[in-house]
Amino acid sequence: MIFEVLQIITEEVNNYFGTNPVSLDNIASVASEQGDGGATSTDVILTLLNLQEEAALKNKPNYAVEGSRITYKNNIVNLNLYILFSANNDKYDEALKNLSKILEFFQGKKVFTQANTIYNRDDVSMSKITNFRFVVDLFTPTFEELNFVWGTLGGKQIPSVMYKVSLVEIERETILGKGELISQVNGELKHKN
Repeated sequence: MIFEVLQIITEEVNNYFGTNPVSLDNIASVASEQGDGGATSTDVILTLLNLQEEAALKNKPNYAVEGSRITYKNNIVNLNLYILFSANNDKYDEALKNLSKILEFFQGKKVFTQANTIYNRDDVSMSKITNFRFVVDLFTPTFEELNFVWGTLGGKQIPSVMYKVSLVEIERETILGKGELISQVNGELKHKN
């Protein structure tokens, strides 16, 4: 579901631009291929920086009740994704315009659902998506954190903006066990003195 969420975001932002300036790629490999971080065929690179499990939702029950049957599964893994849009353009003013447009897009649309999102539903890699909901919020790292990010990526810092994509659900349809609900208890209780 990680790829699918990032692909949906890429397609939605490209639809907002009216062209296809955003590509899903690793900015570290793009910068190293170019040596000094010059422009590529796309102006904006979307990169996954980090994953974080949402610990607050870890203690949900691991069973589902349907009528008189109970099904046990492993808990859903809820993730937060940290993504980076890097304006990889030779012209600094164009890079800033691209970043401004990305900020405008997410200011207007923060919540993505099956009903309000346009994406290529015919793509084979997107065929497993049945229902989704995630929220995209601006994430502002400190100067020190930003320095660590670009140091890890191994390139010069270029104009960029970070977002936190909240509650991406990862679930595998593996059933651990099934059973019947206990609806009554037969027998008598005896007091022991």
